Amino acid sequence: MDALPSLADPDALTRRVATLIDAGRTGAARPLLAAIRRMAPSSPELTRLSVRLAMRDGLPLEALSELDAAVAATPAEPALRVLRAELRLQTDEPAGAAADAAEAVVLDPGNPIAKALLGMALLGLGRTADAAACLDDAVRMTPANPFFRQGLADAREADGDGAGAEEALATGIELCPGAVGLRNAAILLRVRRGDFAGAVAEAAAARHAGVVDACVLGLQGHALSSLGRHEEAAAAYHEALKLGPDDVYVRHMVASAGALPSGDRAPEQYVRAVFDGYAERFEAHLLALGYRVPGLIRAALQRHLPAPRPDDVAPAVLDLGCGTGLLAVAGCDLPLGPWVGVDVSARMLAEAGAKQFYAELHEADLMTTLSTEERRWPVILAGDVFCYFGALDAALALVHDRLLPGGLFVFSLEEREATAGGPVGPDVGWRLGRQGRFAHESGYVEIAARSAGLEVRALDRETLRREAGASVPGLLVVLARPR
Repeated sequence: MDALPSLADPDALTRRVATLIDAGRTGAARPLLAAIRRMAPSSPELTRLSVRLAMRDGLPLEALSELDAAVAATPAEPALRVLRAELRLQTDEPAGAAADAAEAVVLDPGNPIAKALLGMALLGLGRTADAAACLDDAVRMTPANPFFRQGLADAREADGDGAGAEEALATGIELCPGAVGLRNAAILLRVRRGDFAGAVAEAAAARHAGVVDACVLGLQGHALSSLGRHEEAAAAYHEALKLGPDDVYVRHMVASAGALPSGDRAPEQYVRAVFDGYAERFEAHLLALGYRVPGLIRAALQRHLPAPRPDDVAPAVLDLGCGTGLLAVAGCDLPLGPWVGVDVSARMLAEAGAKQFYAELHEADLMTTLSTEERRWPVILAGDVFCYFGALDAALALVHDRLLPGGLFVFSLEEREATAGGPVGPDVGWRLGRQGRFAHESGYVEIAARSAGLEVRALDRETLRREAGASVPGLLVVLARPR
């Protein structure tokens, strides 16, 4: 049984409440906190504990309401401003967080946490140079804080200073060699910049230092796979699985290496994690690979859409897995619209929204959208989305139900060569590749489309992009719901 501090000692009780919250025992912490509040006057520390309790219980609005009241009562207390800035960052309110953090800096100019929070908030607002300056100040005040270092690296990278980002992380690793977050950030930075050999070296250094988690090993596997070193990648993924057996990213990549059954689609959490971390560099990276999918889909629409008559209403478009909106960019001058985009990645949707081509954007899994959406569409598109699905049967059946009679579904796939001498079906019609994407046989696609009640208007072999110096073969598919 837990030993309880004396009820006459509010400080001891406060420490006990903090311990219980850290352990996730919010049910035990709440009555103790209520007892303290009856014994002692309100303070920023008690407010902080109450806010932490509310956040642990999934009640951010309750936490924010309490902070609003506390700040209104003592507006010159910097600790409360810092706490509300932190909460607003967690609830994706960068403008409010910036206002609170700026006020905290005015009230307490030597507070490195306030400076760092202001930098993070400014980064969320796209003010990358100002963010880097604030985080640089925070790092100068507390050079060995790994979180400030990582924030500074993020701000410098977003501001186009990749070398400065590397320097911030390298210095942080020297000062805090056991900070696994800095190690992961350094590996990921090199992966994002296409320096896969450097990423492998960073991961090897982390392993040599004994600073390893599932993420270090998973990123090492990704970098090794990108270098074509697939057997070493499989070993790294397998080790990552031991440290993170429930990590959906790790499990999917272990499956891609052949060490686990693959399942019939990439987990939603995996896709969200990949593209949330990739959003700001997505377009530049794809353009460097000679990415052709938006242009191919545009050309298919020009070939297969009926010629519009003067009194026709432009056909609406549902863009599944819209990402940063490249399909809308490619098709913005075609007689189409309004455009409605769906994606699981909030950060990709933010990039798409900035282009202002979409009438609606929704953060959702495409299967959920197809199952619950009541509207029917004349045009549905999916560029480089079904490479995260193995079996297509269920998805195509849902697309059929969401298409108007005569409506078109245009999408791309990575191609798997047909199995010589064998039947085409779910067991051999697709496979999970080493990069975590599925490839499909054309025969399987045709069978799945017809089983879903869709006509095959086109099933063309195309080069989608280049990767690791080689062309990536694909399929450009045009299906229609019969009238």
